[in-house]
Amino acid sequence: MADQDHSFARVARLAEVQAAGCLVVQAGGHTLALWRYGEQVYAVDNRCPHMGFPLNQGTVKDGILICHWHHARFDLASGGTFDQFADDVRSFPVELRDGEVWVDLAPRPAEQQRRHQTERLRDGLERDIPLVMAKAILTLTDGAGRAAEPFRIGLKFGTRYREAGWGQGLTILTCMMNLLPRIAPEDQARALYHGLSAVARESAGMAPRFPVRALPGQAVALPTLKRWFRQFVEVRDAEGAERAVVSAVRASASGEQALVPEPARAQIADMLFTAATDHRYLRIGHVLDFTNKALEALDWAGWEAERAERVLSSLASGYASADRMEESNAWRSPLDLIALLDEAFQALPAALEGGQARRAEWRGSARERLTPLLLGEEPAATVGELLAVLGEGCPPAEAAGAVAYAAAMRIARFHTSNEFTDWDTALHTFTFANAVHQGLRRSDSAALVRGVFDAAMSIYLDRFLNVPAAPLPQPGAAADGRNALAELPALLDRQQQVEPAAELVAQYLFAGGDPAALLARLGRLLLREDRDFHTIQTVEAAFRQFDLLCDARGAVPPEAVNVLVAATRYLAAHAPTMRAQGQTFQIAQRLARGERLFEG
Repeated sequence: MADQDHSFARVARLAEVQAAGCLVVQAGGHTLALWRYGEQVYAVDNRCPHMGFPLNQGTVKDGILICHWHHARFDLASGGTFDQFADDVRSFPVELRDGEVWVDLAPRPAEQQRRHQTERLRDGLERDIPLVMAKAILTLTDGAGRAAEPFRIGLKFGTRYREAGWGQGLTILTCMMNLLPRIAPEDQARALYHGLSAVARESAGMAPRFPVRALPGQAVALPTLKRWFRQFVEVRDAEGAERAVVSAVRASASGEQALVPEPARAQIADMLFTAATDHRYLRIGHVLDFTNKALEALDWAGWEAERAERVLSSLASGYASADRMEESNAWRSPLDLIALLDEAFQALPAALEGGQARRAEWRGSARERLTPLLLGEEPAATVGELLAVLGEGCPPAEAAGAVAYAAAMRIARFHTSNEFTDWDTALHTFTFANAVHQGLRRSDSAALVRGVFDAAMSIYLDRFLNVPAAPLPQPGAAADGRNALAELPALLDRQQQVEPAAELVAQYLFAGGDPAALLARLGRLLLREDRDFHTIQTVEAAFRQFDLLCDARGAVPPEAVNVLVAATRYLAAHAPTMRAQGQTFQIAQRLARGERLFEG
């Protein structure tokens, strides 16, 4: 290999290769398998791109190289694979010069490698191959936090290839993007892997979605489209509702890049939120939660009109087909909560108008005033107090935050004597309340305030989950949380550690532990478990509420501690799992580091 001719290197004598049939050589930092087939010599990377098995231990038959570990097949000449679970193996141009074998070792351009891994990510999404996705994500993020590109690919795929539209997979993907700033950099690729693999699995076997186009001709005014959208949802006309959404986005786009400007985003959000709260607690809160996540996804990916049309129109079928709690016995009997809410909504416009005029005078604490009532037994009193604080000048977003906190308390005080599936009941109320809160922080939508009242009634209906109520950890308790970061992983390796895990987290915070380090650790513990939609929702919503409850200086009040107690209890209740996802991702990491996976 001493002689060099530009990027070519002499790697062997032709006679050696002919005698061996396959010869392994080292050249320029590569381990190559030189194969004699017919009158030609071919050079390929000796590591199978699937899981690293030495290809020199494979077989060539009819010009096809077959790996003996998982039987991946490759065109010997080009390296192209016939099995998408693997990948193309790198082949190197070969020249025979005076009885010697020369190989072109010119490095592949980095941009070419990124393009290839982008294509492989799409292959993994289309065929639901987790290992392919994991390897592509590791390359595309490259340890530099470049998450936007794979996120956009997953968002586009999920809204195009799932006929039913927005669902759990895209929600998980957006939750993971929201968690990225709070987890360690080395965990960010794993978070994207969780999200993108969720999108792939939910889309697998689904028919693609064929979106409708915007109305032709001159743009229709947004107030008209909003009115039409609500009418279409009312009569469960998903196609009409979808066209109204697409037309609203298209009518709002401006500039050469056809971006949806900030004011129009708020108007479109109001249009969606209004229809989502025309009926009570649609589909146990999923419609509003998914809507909020779709808007957050566009914040991450960008509000280009074409993308916004595709993303927001994917919500339409969920609106039209959703169960409405007016049809639920629990909301009608023994107390008619629907009638109570209808009466409150008659008074709501006046309360909001009066509160707007008194906003500067507001000095109270909605959380202190509302929490005892929200967790109590008198829904009429809760409704009355909500109207009162709004009329006194309390910003609707603050009232929504108080309700979200009370919903988190249902999880923080959930008693493990309840059935295991009842965790989900409390979770649905919390994620719905969080969506209302985030929505009101985004859009000054008077109609969305109805969601605050819906969440309050759902908290009331969940009261049996706190009978008896699990005790909250208290400062100065016997438990010492100073070593929480080190002790939590082993604790969550065992079942039924709900209370010890919550106590450990609380005492860590009470002792002045670093909140950022704790959030990063909880994020890592979430990511090591197999995909669970509800646990991901709980942790992500709790992180958002925790951030909002802490003050600008980073001080952690008891309420913020309680929210993380809720998240920890839910996570501990749903751990450990098989952790098959994590094993797949670890294989991809080891391959990226060049480690050997096989024995022998």
